[in-house]
Amino acid sequence: MIGREETILVLETAIDDMNPEIYSYLLDKLVKEGALDTYLTPVYMKKNRPANLLSVICRKEKLEKLLETVFRETTTLGVRIKEEKRRVLPRGFAEVKTPWGEVKVKIGFLDEDKKEILQFAPEYEECRSISERHGVPLKKVYAAALQAFSQLKGK
Repeated sequence: MIGREETILVLETAIDDMNPEIYSYLLDKLVKEGALDTYLTPVYMKKNRPANLLSVICRKEKLEKLLETVFRETTTLGVRIKEEKRRVLPRGFAEVKTPWGEVKVKIGFLDEDKKEILQFAPEYEECRSISERHGVPLKKVYAAALQAFSQLKGK
């Protein structure tokens, strides 16, 4: 079996009457409180009203806290809760050196023996921080981290 299977919850609510400036704050807050992922999808509701579908992926133990946040921080009156299964690759991290400092790279492996790398990506927040600190374009820091990791894994 590829990846580890786990059960997660998906919380969803369509919101058509909230100031859109609040969403950025809300998504950040939900992640800080334990959401595995959050996202918005533009949708049309009844009477063709434009809205955003808020989706929050979490583990069962975070459900009540995240529900409270959604109800407190949005205009919704109800949230749908679905239990779903997902597969996740075994993960690891490596540190690579760039001309501006070290960057952590997240690695996804085929299986638990971690011999075959399937995915890898520099950590966005670290690249962003380096970019801002050194006045270097973010895409340049990101590319340097990718190149450093590619050279590292080639050894």
